[in-house]
Amino acid sequence: MEIHHTAIIEEGARIGRDVSVGPYCHIGANVRVGDRCILHSHVVASGDTEIGDGVVVYPFAALGGPPQHVAYRGEETKLIIGAGNVIREHVTMNCGTLEGGGVTRVGRNGLFMTGSHVAHDCQVGDHAIFANGACIGGHVVLGDHVFMGGLSAVHQRTRIGSFAFVGGCAAVTSDIIPYASVMGNHARLTGLNLIGMKRRGMSRDSIHLLRSAYRGLFHGDGAFKDRVERVREAFAHSEEAMRIIAFIDETAARSLMMPARTK
Repeated sequence: MEIHHTAIIEEGARIGRDVSVGPYCHIGANVRVGDRCILHSHVVASGDTEIGDGVVVYPFAALGGPPQHVAYRGEETKLIIGAGNVIREHVTMNCGTLEGGGVTRVGRNGLFMTGSHVAHDCQVGDHAIFANGACIGGHVVLGDHVFMGGLSAVHQRTRIGSFAFVGGCAAVTSDIIPYASVMGNHARLTGLNLIGMKRRGMSRDSIHLLRSAYRGLFHGDGAFKDRVERVREAFAHSEEAMRIIAFIDETAARSLMMPARTK
């Protein structure tokens, strides 16, 4: 274990094996740091915060601060950060609120670039990538392998499905289906995240089926609820298409993002 002599580690903090804590870091009494973590200089970890094994945190990140919520009155809530994440400079991740279940949870093996933000009560999946300045509001739910473009922003209580791509500077105010690609301010559905699917090894046949299902959902005839049922029946053998249908079926606080209207 390497702890710089200027670091402050409060009594009660639990530090794992082979951890490096750099100059001027401050680790609170209720913080747990997993094995093999590296905290570069000026990192602040406070509140009831759990940092998983192998997490690397860069200078001036602030983890486990109180939620930015006017109703918060100091209740005991948590931040849980999964193993293997890389958290760059000036990233902020806040603890939860009692209203939202009390826990902000970040999955494993993500990359959170400079200045990105995870608000109270968010549930972030594995392998998330937040480019510089990407921010998600309270209670947002992100699936696995979501890419958030630089300076993008997500409205509170929005859901973003697995493998979705959010373009740079996009303002997201509606739920995004899995595998989608969205862009703009305010963001609109522009198609599927084909590049992301190919990078993650999805087969050509699976992508072809998913593109057909997407066209049936968003560019077919009739009411949307009827299109959902047609796709549910026609593509029941496609795991990816059924993931989108399951996402649509879930109760949601936000409306579903749609493509821009064409004349």
